[in-house]
Amino acid sequence: MVTLTEDPGIAGMETEPSLLPQEEMGSISREGLRQLTELVPLAGNEGPPLQVISPGTGAMLAEYPHGTPATVSKAVRRARRAQSEWAETNLVEREAVLMRYHDLILAHREEILDLIQLETGKARKSAFEEVADVALVSRYYGLNAERHLGPHQRKGALPGLTSTWEHHRPKGVVGFISPWNYPLSMAITDALPALVAGNGAVLKPDQQTPFTALWALQLLHRAGLPYDLFQIVTGKGSELGTPLIDQVDYVAFTGSTKTGRIVARQAAERLIGCSLELGGKNPMIVLADADLESAVEGAIRGCFANAGQLCISIERLYIAESVFERFTQRLAARVSRMTLGSQLDFEADMGSLVSPAQLDKVEAHVLDAVTKGAKVLAGGRARPDIGPYFFEPTVLQGVTEEMEICSEETFGPVVSVSPFDSVEEAIERANDSRYGLNAAVWTSDAEVGREVAARIEAGTVNVNEAYAATWGSIDAPMGGFKESGLGRRHGAEGLLKYTEAQTISVQRGMPIASPAGVGEKDFSELMTGALRLLRWIPGLR
Repeated sequence: MVTLTEDPGIAGMETEPSLLPQEEMGSISREGLRQLTELVPLAGNEGPPLQVISPGTGAMLAEYPHGTPATVSKAVRRARRAQSEWAETNLVEREAVLMRYHDLILAHREEILDLIQLETGKARKSAFEEVADVALVSRYYGLNAERHLGPHQRKGALPGLTSTWEHHRPKGVVGFISPWNYPLSMAITDALPALVAGNGAVLKPDQQTPFTALWALQLLHRAGLPYDLFQIVTGKGSELGTPLIDQVDYVAFTGSTKTGRIVARQAAERLIGCSLELGGKNPMIVLADADLESAVEGAIRGCFANAGQLCISIERLYIAESVFERFTQRLAARVSRMTLGSQLDFEADMGSLVSPAQLDKVEAHVLDAVTKGAKVLAGGRARPDIGPYFFEPTVLQGVTEEMEICSEETFGPVVSVSPFDSVEEAIERANDSRYGLNAAVWTSDAEVGREVAARIEAGTVNVNEAYAATWGSIDAPMGGFKESGLGRRHGAEGLLKYTEAQTISVQRGMPIASPAGVGEKDFSELMTGALRLLRWIPGLR
């Protein structure tokens, strides 16, 4: 049996952490967190409680149930019982739940912003991206689910005699395994289309961020979602991932490529579908005619949002040779002015890394690069004076192929800058990766930007933006090429993947077979003539 090991955990804590003081928890109360744990379907044999360590301070936020495979089984049974009735609920009523959820998320944004920051250590403006994302997804599927799911008439086999309809039926119970870096977005935005399509859901959030997911579920109940339909199991991925995949009808996973391969193998063994959003080593190309101030600000957003702990963040900058010096000087100066902190306000530009493991990886990548000749233009140091896992936003020049950071995903606030001589070279270098999740192109000519973007091997490519333009375009699909994943979220595909397509045809007048008294040879000649004729009739092609 293979296991999932995605959770970063809290390795490296040498002593029992102190309890985070209530006065540092903003609008979040410890009693409120305890009540959230009552949403977990306990099976009676849970292990010792697990802890959430608040990355900004290293103090303990709260404890939560340590689920077991029995917990997963109980959750799936509950969701499956509720799903059959939910699937029969009028689609308009299911859409209304999402619209109410949209309103509730925005109304309670300050509370969830506090909780996201406490669990992840990110800056508040990065936390707000999650609130906006959930609102966009809720509104889109709340208004458009019927358009995508409703029966659609298709062209029949014999015009006028065959009526054919496409229907979509829910898969059943969908399993979700979500990461720690965007604990609200990744826990909920994939689940919303699955729910509106008539499915039940069981979510295993990362062990660092269970309370954000539980809070989001509590708000879904307030929006009118049936209580048992969406279940959350808390615990370690290595213990709960396999039993979850073994019992659901579809699985959606967001995380590393390494773990995504394990999920795909397990799903394949059961012949169930899966969607995987995995790693990235995302490039940004700045052409010679780009507005440099705009491009620098775009790079700041693209490289250092959530301290670089974002699968679609930019880790490679390719700059036209003619503007390379001016761009890098401006970028380094701007990065050096960035403020760090995880306080519960909008003052900090960038927050903390999430764990000792993430800090160790970032430090190792930077040390390896510098040891092998890379130059630090800005940043490059851990900042324990601010918090235990803080690392400065960092710009490196002179990164070469033998350095780990050249091709391996860092998932931290580090970016390399390199000059290019021609657009062809820039495109070739951007595509020189086993990943293909996101990319960006900066230019003053939008048409040129689109032409360059179309040649980049990535699922989403932004022109004059780093990632927000494609990410926020919910009507369009989002996902990865190559080792960056399978399937898509958002748009029609992000909804229909949670359904089984069913084709129903009604035949009238005559069967699709030789009529009585007509031999098979004569029938084949008749059909051949009819097929030739149909080729030329407008509207039937």
